[in-house]
Amino acid sequence: MLVAQPLRVAAVVGIIVFGKSIAAAVLVLSLRYPLHTALTVSASLAQIGEFSFILMALGGTLGVLPAEAQSLVVAGALISIALNPLLFHAIEPTQQWLLRRSQMARDHAARDDPLAELPMSTDARFLSGHVVLVGYGRVGRKVAADLGAAGLPFVVAEENRELVEQLRGQGMAAVTGDASRPEVLVQAHVARARLLVIATPDTLGVRQMAEHARLLNPLIEIVVRSHNEEEARRLEAEVAGRVFVGELELASAMSRYVLERCRA
Repeated sequence: MLVAQPLRVAAVVGIIVFGKSIAAAVLVLSLRYPLHTALTVSASLAQIGEFSFILMALGGTLGVLPAEAQSLVVAGALISIALNPLLFHAIEPTQQWLLRRSQMARDHAARDDPLAELPMSTDARFLSGHVVLVGYGRVGRKVAADLGAAGLPFVVAEENRELVEQLRGQGMAAVTGDASRPEVLVQAHVARARLLVIATPDTLGVRQMAEHARLLNPLIEIVVRSHNEEEARRLEAEVAGRVFVGELELASAMSRYVLERCRA
């Protein structure tokens, strides 16, 4: 494999990191999504990975991609992947910088999203004494199903906009957005909620969710899922709530079933 020239590598990385990001931001904003969503999508797409290697291998096999170009693809992929975490950390500072200097950015940030707040016709029982359920994956669906079966009101906060549309089509109360941002919890009426159930598999934003929820509602009870005991101990100390460990809950359920069968 030939060693790619530094200037060519820089050009390739620039196209991947900045070219793709700018194109993605323009597209997302043109679809009338908020500024924060556009920046998040841009950071997510500011890299190339496995699929580029597949195309590179195919191009090499067909003889249409020279060795130097393969070197550029590999270098661009490795550097863009290494830079990606830094880009995610830069989302909030970049947004604040743009908001301070650009009226257009402020207009995009303030853009109304009908799915970012509950409709005016939402029944009052979903606005007070309810459960705020963050995440509608496998765990969130099960919690929602059990709450619904028990006739208990809940509001789902979910980042997947299409999923929120589906939930509303099914008559559920749901808002779209990142629940680690206080405005999303505000729209879910966490200030008058009874419980906050964080059912997302990613626990990186749990501390922020808990802090914002307790600031808005000091008496709220917080329930969190966790993947292991070490993480659970950390979360219990940070959020001062009830943490459920997946493996332990599974073991407890299996033990209860076995004991019931043995006693039958």
